[in-house]
Amino acid sequence: MPARTHACMHTYILRFYVSINYVYVTYNCGLWQHGGQDKISPALSVVGSQVASPRVAAFSSTGPNPVLPAILKPDIAAPGVTILAAQGDSYVLKSGTSMACPSFVALLKSVHPDWSPAMIKSAIVTTASVTDRFGLPIQADTVGRKPADPFDFGGGQIEPDRAVDPGLVYDVAPEEYLKLYINSSTLDPASDEGSSLFYQLNLPSIAVPNLKKGSAVTVSRTVTNVGGPEDDEAAASFYWAKVEAPPGVAVSVEPPAIAFSSGRRSATFKVTFMAKRSVQGGYTFGSLTWLDGGKHSIRIPIAVRTVIQNLVADAS
Repeated sequence: MPARTHACMHTYILRFYVSINYVYVTYNCGLWQHGGQDKISPALSVVGSQVASPRVAAFSSTGPNPVLPAILKPDIAAPGVTILAAQGDSYVLKSGTSMACPSFVALLKSVHPDWSPAMIKSAIVTTASVTDRFGLPIQADTVGRKPADPFDFGGGQIEPDRAVDPGLVYDVAPEEYLKLYINSSTLDPASDEGSSLFYQLNLPSIAVPNLKKGSAVTVSRTVTNVGGPEDDEAAASFYWAKVEAPPGVAVSVEPPAIAFSSGRRSATFKVTFMAKRSVQGGYTFGSLTWLDGGKHSIRIPIAVRTVIQNLVADAS
Protein backbone atom coordinates (compact mmCIF):
# COMPACT_ATOMS: atom_id res chain seq x y z
CA MET A 1 0.00 0.00 0.00
CA PRO A 2 1.19 3.58 -0.52
CA ALA A 3 1.72 4.33 3.14
CA ARG A 4 4.44 2.74 5.26
CA THR A 5 3.20 -0.31 7.13
CA HIS A 6 5.49 -0.17 10.15
CA ALA A 7 6.16 2.32 12.89
CA CYS A 8 9.46 2.54 14.73
CA MET A 9 9.75 2.07 18.47
CA HIS A 10 12.26 3.07 21.13
CA THR A 11 13.21 0.16 23.41
CA TYR A 12 15.49 0.63 26.42
CA ILE A 13 17.37 3.50 24.82
CA LEU A 14 19.51 6.39 25.97
CA ARG A 15 17.78 9.75 26.24
CA PHE A 16 19.05 13.22 27.14
CA TYR A 17 16.95 15.69 29.12
CA VAL A 18 17.53 19.43 29.22
CA SER A 19 15.11 21.56 31.22
CA ILE A 20 14.66 25.29 30.66
CA ASN A 21 12.82 27.46 33.16
CA TYR A 22 10.79 30.03 31.25
CA VAL A 23 10.84 33.82 31.44
CA TYR A 24 7.52 35.61 31.66
CA VAL A 25 6.55 39.24 31.14
CA THR A 26 3.24 40.68 32.33
CA TYR A 27 1.54 44.05 31.95
CA ASN A 28 0.01 45.32 35.19
CA CYS A 29 -1.36 48.82 35.94
CA GLY A 30 0.62 50.40 33.12
CA LEU A 31 3.90 48.75 34.13
CA TRP A 32 5.80 45.93 32.49
CA GLN A 33 6.88 43.36 35.05
CA HIS A 34 9.58 40.78 34.50
CA GLY A 35 9.79 37.48 36.34
CA GLY A 36 11.25 34.02 36.14
CA GLN A 37 14.80 33.02 35.33
CA ASP A 38 16.69 31.44 32.44
CA LYS A 39 18.25 28.22 33.52
CA ILE A 40 19.66 25.23 31.70
CA SER A 41 20.27 22.17 33.81
CA PRO A 42 23.06 19.67 33.07
CA ALA A 43 22.23 16.87 30.66
CA LEU A 44 21.22 13.60 32.28
CA SER A 45 21.58 10.18 30.71
CA VAL A 46 18.84 7.71 31.60
CA VAL A 47 19.19 4.04 30.63
CA GLY A 48 17.72 0.66 31.48
CA SER A 49 14.71 0.16 33.70
CA GLN A 50 14.10 3.87 34.28
CA VAL A 51 13.32 4.53 30.62
CA ALA A 52 9.64 4.47 29.65
CA SER A 53 9.61 2.03 26.76
CA PRO A 54 8.60 1.13 24.18
CA ARG A 55 7.77 4.52 22.61
CA VAL A 56 6.98 5.50 19.04
CA ALA A 57 9.94 7.38 17.57
CA ALA A 58 9.46 10.99 16.46
CA PHE A 59 10.54 10.21 12.87
CA SER A 60 8.16 7.26 12.47
CA SER A 61 5.54 7.45 9.71
CA THR A 62 2.02 8.28 10.93
CA GLY A 63 -1.55 8.14 9.64
CA PRO A 64 -4.06 8.84 8.34
CA ASN A 65 -3.46 7.20 4.99
CA PRO A 66 -3.27 10.20 2.59
CA VAL A 67 -4.14 8.21 -0.55
CA LEU A 68 -6.61 5.59 0.71
CA PRO A 69 -8.10 7.01 3.93
CA ALA A 70 -10.42 4.01 4.36
CA ILE A 71 -7.37 1.76 4.89
CA LEU A 72 -5.74 2.35 8.26
CA LYS A 73 -1.98 2.91 8.29
CA PRO A 74 0.46 2.12 9.80
CA ASP A 75 -0.27 -1.53 10.52
CA ILE A 76 2.11 -2.33 13.35
CA ALA A 77 5.04 -1.01 15.39
CA ALA A 78 8.30 -2.82 16.01
CA PRO A 79 11.76 -1.96 17.40
CA GLY A 80 13.47 0.26 14.85
CA VAL A 81 15.69 2.70 16.76
CA THR A 82 19.43 2.09 17.21
CA ILE A 83 19.26 -1.49 15.95
CA LEU A 84 22.50 -3.45 15.62
CA ALA A 85 22.62 -4.41 11.94
CA ALA A 86 25.12 -6.16 9.68
CA GLN A 87 26.79 -3.94 7.09
CA GLY A 88 29.49 -5.44 4.90
CA ASP A 89 31.89 -7.31 7.13
CA SER A 90 30.99 -5.29 10.22
CA TYR A 91 28.05 -4.15 12.33
CA VAL A 92 26.51 -0.69 12.73
CA LEU A 93 23.65 0.87 14.69
CA LYS A 94 20.80 1.94 12.39
CA SER A 95 17.33 3.43 12.81
CA GLY A 96 14.34 3.41 10.48
CA THR A 97 11.31 1.47 9.32
CA SER A 98 13.56 -0.96 7.45
CA MET A 99 14.97 -2.03 10.81
CA ALA A 100 11.46 -2.66 12.13
CA CYS A 101 10.10 -4.69 9.24
CA PRO A 102 10.80 -8.22 8.08
CA SER A 103 12.68 -10.41 10.53
CA PHE A 104 9.77 -11.79 12.56
CA VAL A 105 7.63 -12.44 9.46
CA ALA A 106 10.12 -15.08 8.30
CA LEU A 107 10.07 -16.76 11.71
CA LEU A 108 6.26 -16.82 11.80
CA LYS A 109 6.14 -18.25 8.27
CA SER A 110 8.48 -21.06 9.37
CA VAL A 111 6.03 -21.97 12.15
CA HIS A 112 2.97 -21.72 9.88
CA PRO A 113 4.18 -22.45 6.32
CA ASP A 114 0.60 -22.82 5.04
CA TRP A 115 -0.47 -19.32 6.14
CA SER A 116 -1.03 -16.63 3.53
CA PRO A 117 0.68 -13.21 3.82
CA ALA A 118 -2.63 -11.73 4.98
CA MET A 119 -2.95 -14.32 7.75
CA ILE A 120 0.58 -13.57 8.95
CA LYS A 121 -0.15 -9.85 8.94
CA SER A 122 -3.39 -10.44 10.83
CA ALA A 123 -1.67 -12.55 13.49
CA ILE A 124 0.90 -9.81 14.07
CA VAL A 125 -1.58 -6.91 14.17
CA THR A 126 -4.29 -8.53 16.29
CA THR A 127 -1.96 -9.75 19.04
CA ALA A 128 0.05 -6.53 19.41
CA SER A 129 0.27 -4.66 22.71
CA VAL A 130 -0.91 -1.08 23.30
CA THR A 131 0.75 -0.78 26.72
CA ASP A 132 4.39 -0.48 27.69
CA ARG A 133 6.31 -2.78 30.01
CA PHE A 134 4.91 -0.89 33.01
CA GLY A 135 1.33 -1.50 31.87
CA LEU A 136 0.82 2.15 30.89
CA PRO A 137 -0.34 3.38 27.45
CA ILE A 138 2.49 3.47 24.92
CA GLN A 139 3.66 7.02 24.29
CA ALA A 140 4.49 8.68 20.96
CA ASP A 141 7.37 11.13 20.64
CA THR A 142 5.59 13.63 18.40
CA VAL A 143 5.93 17.43 18.65
CA GLY A 144 4.97 16.90 22.28
CA ARG A 145 4.86 13.45 23.81
CA LYS A 146 1.35 12.00 23.88
CA PRO A 147 -0.40 8.65 24.26
CA ALA A 148 0.01 6.77 20.99
CA ASP A 149 -3.06 5.99 18.87
CA PRO A 150 -3.64 3.77 15.79
CA PHE A 151 -2.23 6.49 13.54
CA ASP A 152 1.04 6.18 15.47
CA PHE A 153 1.38 2.41 15.83
CA GLY A 154 -1.52 0.66 14.06
CA GLY A 155 -2.40 -2.39 16.12
CA GLY A 156 0.36 -1.66 18.65
CA GLN A 157 3.80 -3.00 19.56
CA ILE A 158 4.56 -6.41 18.06
CA GLU A 159 4.31 -9.39 20.47
CA PRO A 160 6.04 -12.38 18.79
CA ASP A 161 5.05 -15.03 21.34
CA ARG A 162 1.34 -14.18 21.06
CA ALA A 163 1.40 -13.90 17.26
CA VAL A 164 2.38 -17.56 16.93
CA ASP A 165 -1.04 -18.56 18.31
CA PRO A 166 -3.50 -15.71 17.51
CA GLY A 167 -6.71 -17.76 17.77
CA LEU A 168 -8.44 -16.05 14.84
CA VAL A 169 -7.08 -14.43 11.69
CA TYR A 170 -8.43 -12.10 9.01
CA ASP A 171 -7.46 -13.57 5.62
CA VAL A 172 -7.55 -11.81 2.24
CA ALA A 173 -7.33 -13.64 -1.08
CA PRO A 174 -5.05 -12.09 -3.72
CA GLU A 175 -7.98 -11.69 -6.13
CA GLU A 176 -9.69 -9.41 -3.59
CA TYR A 177 -6.82 -6.94 -3.90
CA LEU A 178 -6.99 -7.18 -7.70
CA LYS A 179 -10.74 -6.55 -7.73
CA LEU A 180 -10.27 -3.59 -5.43
CA TYR A 181 -7.57 -2.14 -7.67
CA ILE A 182 -9.70 -2.46 -10.81
CA ASN A 183 -12.84 -0.97 -9.25
CA SER A 184 -11.05 1.87 -7.51
CA SER A 185 -9.36 3.14 -10.68
CA THR A 186 -12.51 5.05 -11.65
CA LEU A 187 -13.49 6.30 -8.19
CA ASP A 188 -12.14 8.91 -5.78
CA PRO A 189 -11.02 6.85 -2.74
CA ALA A 190 -11.86 9.79 -0.45
CA SER A 191 -15.48 9.94 -1.66
CA ASP A 192 -18.39 8.11 -0.04
CA GLU A 193 -18.64 5.63 -2.92
CA GLY A 194 -14.90 5.13 -3.13
CA SER A 195 -14.52 4.58 0.61
CA SER A 196 -17.26 1.96 0.61
CA LEU A 197 -15.14 -0.24 -1.67
CA PHE A 198 -12.31 -0.30 0.84
CA TYR A 199 -14.55 -0.86 3.87
CA GLN A 200 -15.17 -4.46 2.85
CA LEU A 201 -11.54 -5.48 2.34
CA ASN A 202 -10.97 -8.08 5.06
CA LEU A 203 -8.22 -6.21 6.90
CA PRO A 204 -7.40 -6.50 10.65
CA SER A 205 -8.39 -2.85 11.11
CA ILE A 206 -11.27 -0.52 10.30
CA ALA A 207 -11.06 3.11 9.16
CA VAL A 208 -14.14 5.21 8.40
CA PRO A 209 -13.04 8.65 7.16
CA ASN A 210 -16.43 10.20 6.39
CA LEU A 211 -19.14 9.15 8.85
CA LYS A 212 -22.17 11.45 8.74
CA LYS A 213 -24.94 11.72 11.30
CA GLY A 214 -28.07 9.93 10.13
CA SER A 215 -26.15 7.74 7.69
CA ALA A 216 -24.80 4.47 9.07
CA VAL A 217 -21.69 2.73 7.74
CA THR A 218 -21.63 -1.07 7.93
CA VAL A 219 -18.39 -3.01 7.53
CA SER A 220 -18.13 -6.78 7.03
CA ARG A 221 -15.26 -8.91 8.27
CA THR A 222 -14.57 -12.65 8.20
CA VAL A 223 -12.42 -14.44 10.76
CA THR A 224 -10.90 -17.91 10.49
CA ASN A 225 -10.25 -20.10 13.51
CA VAL A 226 -6.60 -21.18 13.71
CA GLY A 227 -6.66 -21.70 17.45
CA GLY A 228 -5.26 -25.21 17.48
CA PRO A 229 -4.82 -28.51 15.66
CA GLU A 230 -7.60 -29.85 13.49
CA ASP A 231 -9.35 -31.76 16.24
CA ASP A 232 -12.81 -31.36 17.73
CA GLU A 233 -11.68 -29.92 21.04
CA ALA A 234 -9.54 -27.19 19.46
CA ALA A 235 -12.06 -26.44 16.70
CA ALA A 236 -15.01 -26.06 19.10
CA SER A 237 -14.32 -22.47 20.11
CA PHE A 238 -16.64 -19.70 21.24
CA TYR A 239 -15.81 -16.00 21.00
CA TRP A 240 -17.67 -12.86 22.00
CA ALA A 241 -17.09 -9.27 20.92
CA LYS A 242 -15.82 -6.50 23.17
CA VAL A 243 -16.15 -3.01 21.66
CA GLU A 244 -14.33 0.14 22.68
CA ALA A 245 -16.30 2.69 20.67
CA PRO A 246 -14.58 5.83 19.39
CA PRO A 247 -15.87 8.90 21.28
CA GLY A 248 -18.94 10.37 19.59
CA VAL A 249 -19.68 7.16 17.67
CA ALA A 250 -22.14 4.33 18.35
CA VAL A 251 -20.82 0.90 17.38
CA SER A 252 -22.72 -2.38 17.16
CA VAL A 253 -21.51 -5.87 16.19
CA GLU A 254 -23.76 -8.51 14.67
CA PRO A 255 -23.61 -11.24 15.72
CA PRO A 256 -22.08 -10.29 19.07
CA ALA A 257 -20.81 -13.86 19.56
CA ILE A 258 -19.54 -16.48 17.15
CA ALA A 259 -19.03 -20.23 17.56
CA PHE A 260 -16.69 -22.51 15.65
CA SER A 261 -16.71 -26.27 15.23
CA SER A 262 -14.76 -28.86 13.25
CA GLY A 263 -17.13 -28.21 10.36
CA ARG A 264 -17.12 -24.43 10.67
CA ARG A 265 -13.73 -22.79 10.68
CA SER A 266 -14.79 -19.32 9.46
CA ALA A 267 -17.46 -16.81 10.48
CA THR A 268 -18.57 -13.44 9.10
CA PHE A 269 -19.76 -10.53 11.22
CA LYS A 270 -20.82 -6.95 10.58
CA VAL A 271 -19.83 -3.78 12.41
CA THR A 272 -22.15 -0.78 12.13
CA PHE A 273 -21.09 2.78 12.92
CA MET A 274 -23.42 5.71 13.58
CA ALA A 275 -22.38 9.26 14.45
CA LYS A 276 -23.87 10.66 17.67
CA ARG A 277 -23.29 14.25 16.60
CA SER A 278 -23.28 16.34 13.45
CA VAL A 279 -19.84 17.92 13.36
CA GLN A 280 -16.89 18.36 11.03
CA GLY A 281 -14.54 16.66 13.44
CA GLY A 282 -11.20 14.91 13.61
CA TYR A 283 -10.49 11.22 13.96
CA THR A 284 -11.35 9.38 17.15
CA PHE A 285 -10.17 5.88 17.97
CA GLY A 286 -11.42 2.64 19.43
CA SER A 287 -11.09 -1.11 19.02
CA LEU A 288 -12.94 -4.37 18.52
CA THR A 289 -11.69 -7.44 20.39
CA TRP A 290 -12.83 -11.05 20.10
CA LEU A 291 -12.36 -13.00 23.36
CA ASP A 292 -12.63 -16.72 24.08
CA GLY A 293 -12.31 -16.48 27.87
CA GLY A 294 -8.88 -18.07 27.69
CA LYS A 295 -5.55 -17.03 26.23
CA HIS A 296 -6.85 -15.60 22.95
CA SER A 297 -7.62 -11.90 22.57
CA ILE A 298 -7.92 -10.76 18.94
CA ARG A 299 -7.94 -6.96 18.80
CA ILE A 300 -8.25 -4.71 15.75
CA PRO A 301 -7.89 -0.91 15.83
CA ILE A 302 -10.69 1.42 14.71
CA ALA A 303 -10.40 5.00 13.44
CA VAL A 304 -13.50 7.07 12.65
CA ARG A 305 -13.91 10.66 11.52
CA THR A 306 -17.31 12.33 11.69
CA VAL A 307 -18.07 14.87 8.97
CA ILE A 308 -20.91 17.06 7.74
CA GLN A 309 -19.40 17.46 4.28
CA ASN A 310 -16.51 15.96 2.33
CA LEU A 311 -14.15 18.92 1.98
CA VAL A 312 -11.02 18.71 -0.15
CA ALA A 313 -8.97 20.63 2.41
CA ASP A 314 -10.09 18.25 5.14
CA ALA A 315 -9.69 14.98 3.23
CA SER A 316 -7.07 13.52 5.57
